[in-house]
Amino acid sequence: MIRISGVIMSHKKHICIALQDIYGIGQRRSIDICKKANIEKSTKVIDIENDKIIYIQNIVNSYKIEGELRREISMNIKRLVDIKSYRGKRHRAGLPCRGQRTKTNAKTRKKNKYNKLIGKKN
Repeated sequence: MIRISGVIMSHKKHICIALQDIYGIGQRRSIDICKKANIEKSTKVIDIENDKIIYIQNIVNSYKIEGELRREISMNIKRLVDIKSYRGKRHRAGLPCRGQRTKTNAKTRKKNKYNKLIGKKN
C-alpha cells in the first residue's frame, strides 16, 4: 500500500495515471513529476523502489494539492460571493458563471437551483 500525500495509490496502475488520483495533479504535472524522478511513465506503481517513492513524495509536496488547493478555491469563490460580483451571484444561484448559454444547456447546473431556493419541505 503506497500512500502519497494522503491518497492511496493503486498497485495495478501506471505511475503517471496513479499520480492523477491526487487532487491538483493532472496529466501534464504527473508527466513532469515522472521526468524529475527519472521514472518511465509506463512503470507500474508496485514496481517502484521505496527511495523513488520518497523522492516522488517530496516532489508532490512542493505543489499546492489536496486540502490546501480545495481551501484556496473555496475561499476564492467565497470572496466573489462576498463582494457580490457577477460571477459570485452566478455561483450563489448555482448557474454557469463563464458565459455559457442556459436556455437549452446547463441542465446539470440548473437541476438543483430550485432545490436551493425553495428548500426541502419537512
